[in-house]
Amino acid sequence: MTDTEAEYEFEVSVVMPCLNEEQTVGTCIRKALETIKKLGINGEVVISDNGSTDRSVEISEELGARVVHQPLKGYGNAYIKGLSEAQGKFIVMADSDDSYDLTDLERFITPLREGYDMVMGSRLKGEIKSGAMPGLHRFGNPVLSRFLNLIYKTGMSDAHCGMRAFTKKALEKMHLQTAGMEFASEMVVKAAKAKLKITEIPITLHPDGRNRPPHLRTFTDGWRHLRFILMYSPHHLFGYFGMILFLVGAALFAAYIFEALDLRLGLIGGFFALTGWVISRFGLYGRAHQFTLEFPDWDLPLQRYFKKFSLERSLILGVVRCIVGVALLVFSYYAPPEFFDRIFYLGGLITAFGMLSIFDAFLTRILQFEGLK
Repeated sequence: MTDTEAEYEFEVSVVMPCLNEEQTVGTCIRKALETIKKLGINGEVVISDNGSTDRSVEISEELGARVVHQPLKGYGNAYIKGLSEAQGKFIVMADSDDSYDLTDLERFITPLREGYDMVMGSRLKGEIKSGAMPGLHRFGNPVLSRFLNLIYKTGMSDAHCGMRAFTKKALEKMHLQTAGMEFASEMVVKAAKAKLKITEIPITLHPDGRNRPPHLRTFTDGWRHLRFILMYSPHHLFGYFGMILFLVGAALFAAYIFEALDLRLGLIGGFFALTGWVISRFGLYGRAHQFTLEFPDWDLPLQRYFKKFSLERSLILGVVRCIVGVALLVFSYYAPPEFFDRIFYLGGLITAFGMLSIFDAFLTRILQFEGLK
């Protein structure tokens, strides 16, 4: 045994969350343990119980699984507890409803042995048996996966597949923390942030073996995934929308200044421009708030911005804007009447922009992180 292997109690840990799964958890454990034995692997099965009130825990322990308890409710919470307790060098995660084939462990383990950090199962590239996935999910899963890929460039065809594998070291690099079903999205996003080496294999999804509805709530959990994808990328949530709004507003306002549009459209343009700038700054604040040294290479443009940012220079620029704006306001009363509205409006807009710039400078300084190499 090498020094690296000696760090771990087992080569493989199969981890499954469990909440009242007495009908299927035993089948899953048997399949996993029999496959581990058949492959000659030194492995374990860990059941992360999330407060079961049926015989799930009793059945799991009788079959030789190690049960850990997570009192905090939620799919993500159950996995966080189970994964933290896993003692294997490689970890395979799957649901305990018998929808994933736990006799198929070897195809997940082999790429990890070959040097991959994570292996993702893909139901969309594999097979979805009749009755295994509701029609709405067949539509929603690909859409959410494509949207996640658009933002985070993960390249995964099925970002929400519940069967996946990774090394223990990869798990430690991802710093997972979400409590609910969005845990599946978080893992893919943070794997990309951590620059893990990932591959994808086609798998088969079977109808689960329960006679009750699944814990998954289509709209609520779908929203949780979408919310996480958006909120974890403030640059996309705020930045692009804010920039588009600013450019549209600036164009309308410029057309008004040069007498191509009337006052009403000019007012709308000025409002859009100022609002768009503020929204884009919200994106900067969000990115700064989310920055962590756990993923030091994720947002290099933000780091370069903060290295160059100076509170004093920004304050001076804000004050200059205010002075220019107030000067235009005063001048508008001395200008010819036909120019009054445009000059007055321009002065008011620049003054407001200057005041916002001053307070923006202080908030940016509060959020500024230092000490980065």
